[in-house]
Amino acid sequence: MSILASFFNDYRKYNMSLNPTTIFGIIASALTTFSLLPQLIKIIKEKEAKDISLVMLFVLMAGVSCWIYYGILKEDVIIIVANSVSFLLNGALVAMTIIHKGRGDK
Repeated sequence: MSILASFFNDYRKYNMSLNPTTIFGIIASALTTFSLLPQLIKIIKEKEAKDISLVMLFVLMAGVSCWIYYGILKEDVIIIVANSVSFLLNGALVAMTIIHKGRGDK
């Protein structure tokens, strides 16, 4: 079963509907989830990350972890999926930042 089919089955299971409010929430979560993707792509392309704050990324990942736990408690698929993807992207950004930190010095 695809992830999308699973998503819609979970919504039916919890008697949730895809009303305008839910759709807006999906759009908002997608935008915030992928907000750091351009930064990750830039680091991968340029192989340089001297100006990226690891502290900020770790604080952000702690916050995202709290959102995942909150989503689990609320049994909210949108919160869980969006923040899980965000956590993975942030983890990749941390890894790329560590790998490429200081490589941009000329």
